[in-house]
Amino acid sequence: MAAKITFDSDRCKGCELCAAVCPKHIIAIDPRSINRKGYHPAAVTDIDQCIACASCAKICPDSVITVEKF
Repeated sequence: MAAKITFDSDRCKGCELCAAVCPKHIIAIDPRSINRKGYHPAAVTDIDQCIACASCAKICPDSVITVEKF
């Protein structure tokens, strides 16, 4: 199953909840990027491993993650 994950990086606070619940451990805080609020946003490290479970999107307190299956 292929998946597409989109982060609204400018709204991400880098709380790492999405990384904590990812069963494949493919979400991490991007230390090279800083959003307009001054946070390091989360990003997917290996989209090919994503199973599109949407656990990350469900736990995100600011609803910045969209998961699409195709």
